[in-house]
Amino acid sequence: MAKLSTEELLEQFKGLTLIELSEFVKAFEETFEVTAAAPVAVAGPAAAGGGAAAEEAEEKDSFDVVLEAAGDKKIQVIKVVRELTSLGLGEAKAVVDGAPKAVLEGANKETAEKAQAALVEAGATVTLK
Repeated sequence: MAKLSTEELLEQFKGLTLIELSEFVKAFEETFEVTAAAPVAVAGPAAAGGGAAAEEAEEKDSFDVVLEAAGDKKIQVIKVVRELTSLGLGEAKAVVDGAPKAVLEGANKETAEKAQAALVEAGATVTLK
């Protein structure tokens, strides 16, 4: 098996859904008996002052796509949620029925905007946070 470079690995991970990535992290932790948590990252933003928070908002690189309402084309919205998340039919329906609810969390700007556009096109009301 050829060894993948860091860039090649990152490209592979970009293709995974959040659920698949979560399952990979769990398997990685079990295989290598490590924890992938980064407690230092939590302490960093908490120490920042109020001025830094305004700066952060402008340079935000992680977005949550929140489904506010399904609209009158609920079936189309469920289909789009399934495409975006790889959830099963029942799980996707639960997300749509439970609106407002996050469809994607921690997505990059481009992914979040594409997801928002697809959901709006299907008839949903969506916000990026």
